[in-house]
Amino acid sequence: MSGLFDKTTNALAASANFRQLRQNVTSANIANAETPGYVAKKVDFEDALARAVDLEGTGSLQAPNPEHYATGRGSLSRVRADVYDNPDVNKNVDGNTVDLEREMSTLAENSIMYKAAVQLINKKLAALKYAASEGGR
Repeated sequence: MSGLFDKTTNALAASANFRQLRQNVTSANIANAETPGYVAKKVDFEDALARAVDLEGTGSLQAPNPEHYATGRGSLSRVRADVYDNPDVNKNVDGNTVDLEREMSTLAENSIMYKAAVQLINKKLAALKYAASEGGR
């Protein structure tokens, strides 16, 4: 997002984007629950997002290597989610590692968190609209 929005709005936008990615990965896991040999994927972004929010706008801190933590101005836009094989599940007889109940609960939780982020963004934008219209005059 541009310089018009504050750190909170940028963090909410980044969170919504990551939650969309988690929704896609979780949906793929559910779709492949009966596929022999399929290895379930997992998405982590919360820790990286929290670090980027803390470090957003800290001035001259730089991370020249893209593998390092994102720091400084624009660090929220450089945060990347980790997508990897889920190590927390057991293999079925056919080699599939999808735990359908866990995936369904992840999907429901993620959906709630996505909707909350979007609602908060909408409230921020409504406040900007109100301010831009001179308080409703």
